[in-house]
Amino acid sequence: MSEVVVVGNAGVDTNVFLYGADVDFSVEANFSDNRDTVGQAGGYSARGYAALGRAVAFIGHVGDDHNGRLVRQTLAADGVDTRALFTDPAGTARSVNLMYRDGRRKNFYDGKGHMSLMPDVAMCRDVLRGARLAHVHLANWARYLLPVARELGLVIACDLQDVVDPDDLYRQAFIDAADVLFFSAANFDDPTPLIARFAAGRPERVIVVGMGARGCALGAAGVVRFFPPVGLDAPVVDTNGAGDSLAVGFLTSTVLDGYPLEDAVLRGQIAARHACTLRGTSDGLVTGEGLEELYWRLRPSP
Repeated sequence: MSEVVVVGNAGVDTNVFLYGADVDFSVEANFSDNRDTVGQAGGYSARGYAALGRAVAFIGHVGDDHNGRLVRQTLAADGVDTRALFTDPAGTARSVNLMYRDGRRKNFYDGKGHMSLMPDVAMCRDVLRGARLAHVHLANWARYLLPVARELGLVIACDLQDVVDPDDLYRQAFIDAADVLFFSAANFDDPTPLIARFAAGRPERVIVVGMGARGCALGAAGVVRFFPPVGLDAPVVDTNGAGDSLAVGFLTSTVLDGYPLEDAVLRGQIAARHACTLRGTSDGLVTGEGLEELYWRLRPSP
């Protein structure tokens, strides 16, 4: 039985690391360092929980192809329960991430058939039953499992990724269902109005905002707090998976282990900052032991 079930898309990321400052569009060919890894929100989240030593299941789809087999084999090797890893006839989801030298990225995402797929609800219910947490991403078919997770009494966490329009109807079902809500402030200088908007009518909802190099924001009980970024010795080389790691570290700490929200934010930030030291791979995400060591080193004195 799993503690946490990750619901969403997993696939293969092709990370294209530029040698120069930007693409040179005046020539046909640019030289780069290209690396493939199991990734996307579902892949990074499931692997993140497994790295922390948690009992995790994954619900999603991959193709009957080389990349799908890579995802299946990688998650299985991590100890992830993949009973509900179904087949997408359109193939395995793929991202191409154009990576800049400071770790920033420009993402090109191909979700394959996720807009038209329907999950096997009976199988998914069996996987969800007994878990404490459902960590749900934005695959279109995932919305059909939100009522199942609610019925079974799981805490529901939803990640809206980089919000552009807070009135986006596609995200509304995920917003309505979430006990814990994550989003990236990549498109907003100040996330405070969005936090207030997403908290309206749900005073018990916890909202966590990833702000990249600016740190993190936490909205809870009508109060918004800002936390500075966490510093580690290793440089930021790749921001892929950082937001997913923030969510994994936070949710593991507060939902599964009962840490206060402030401590859970720090632990989530540590997991995210560690992910940024991994170049072109989802291997090596922070372990439980590593998280504890960094937490006690970076935790402010009482």
